[in-house]
Amino acid sequence: MLGVAIGITSIAIALLLVYAADVAVVESTEEGEGFLPFDSMVRGMGLGLPALILPFIAFGIARKSPSVTLGVMIIITGALILIGGIFVLASMDPVEAAETDRPMGAETGMLVAAGIVHIGLGVFKIRKSM
Repeated sequence: MLGVAIGITSIAIALLLVYAADVAVVESTEEGEGFLPFDSMVRGMGLGLPALILPFIAFGIARKSPSVTLGVMIIITGALILIGGIFVLASMDPVEAAETDRPMGAETGMLVAAGIVHIGLGVFKIRKSM
């Protein structure tokens, strides 16, 4: 089961890296289009949400198996999520957020919180493995 958990976490890391690369392309082009044919909501639901959930599943699957590798991988997912949340917060336009009536601060806060929870789970997994 540990191999499955590591595989699931690897998929989460890959999803986050593809997500980040697509956002980087969107930010760097004048057209505002990435290499994936998705808008930001579909990209978030299709790549971001599974990447948030998969490490929890992996942790649950391998909860009784000691593994520093899995702990480090879960920390990596948390760090990527945290960096993404900080990037969104830093690049947020307050005027645009006010015009769209979207609670951008709340969404970003949840991303930061999810990243911190993932990092905590990874640290816990490492501690239990030693």
